[in-house]
Amino acid sequence: MEHRRLGHTGLRVSAVGLGTMTWGRDTDEQEAADQLDVFLDAGGTLLDTAASYGEGLSETTIGTLLREHVERQDVVLISKAGIRTWRTGARASAADASRGTLLDTLDASLSRLGTDHLDLWLVQVPDRTTPLEETVHALCLAVSSGRTRYVGLSNHPTWASVHAFDLLRDGLQGPGMAAVEVEHSLLTRGIERELVPAAQTLGFGVIGYAPLGRGVLTGKYRASTPPDSRAASPHLRSYVSAYLGEDSRGVVEAVATAAAGLDRKPVEVALAWARDAPGVSATILGARTPAQLRGALAVEDLTLPVQIRHALNEITAPTLGYPERF
Repeated sequence: MEHRRLGHTGLRVSAVGLGTMTWGRDTDEQEAADQLDVFLDAGGTLLDTAASYGEGLSETTIGTLLREHVERQDVVLISKAGIRTWRTGARASAADASRGTLLDTLDASLSRLGTDHLDLWLVQVPDRTTPLEETVHALCLAVSSGRTRYVGLSNHPTWASVHAFDLLRDGLQGPGMAAVEVEHSLLTRGIERELVPAAQTLGFGVIGYAPLGRGVLTGKYRASTPPDSRAASPHLRSYVSAYLGEDSRGVVEAVATAAAGLDRKPVEVALAWARDAPGVSATILGARTPAQLRGALAVEDLTLPVQIRHALNEITAPTLGYPERF
């Protein structure tokens, strides 16, 4: 598998990363171990998690695997913080990127993961109630204390990412903001309007996630909802349903047509498109089973012909408005 430098840093990551959102909840420890074996055997290194995934269960599962199954140095480990969960009769959660919550969450993540450092630590979502300067100060403390090697943001708008880049450049001796992690697929190309050009100009990396359109681009939902799919899961139904409308149907059919013409599977076409998108360092792939992951990673020998990439780009091009169209 190809490995790429993350922005202008010295950190190298596999072009396809392994997402673990369902680990410890819908994916048990043995299935997770099998997936990790498939991924590492294919040459992958980038392993993505978050403190919020399964309320810590994903990190706990990874910690067990790092202790008993694989070596810590075999993976480039990403985790995220910035979502606080509490009990008030029922469970509730909200964005909280305050310094105390971020650093407490980081310590809890490291404990669950059984490691003394992350390779990349990200603030998972914007927090409108906390000044970005405070959030960035927590990122600086995490680096200076050795608890993470690099830092960045996830799911933030371009203006916030650029502001954080400036603050981190002033606050850190070293690479500053290493990367942003954002959703990117043939169904979600909004980052190409401003975020990708900003990253290319300033020098931070872009990590995409959900390259298969939350599973919709595989074509599995063209006729119905499979009972063992994420769209049928009580935890993930709403996550997938956003892409099951009429707006997505034409894109799904275009991917299926391209796949048929190449004698490949739709999952491979969608993944190859996202993996090789200009300005994207890596894309994070999640799979329900080891067999699904193995099938998706067959994409390694696929480079989309220029004509097919151009056709898919035209069909799914994001609308440019004022002022980004200039």
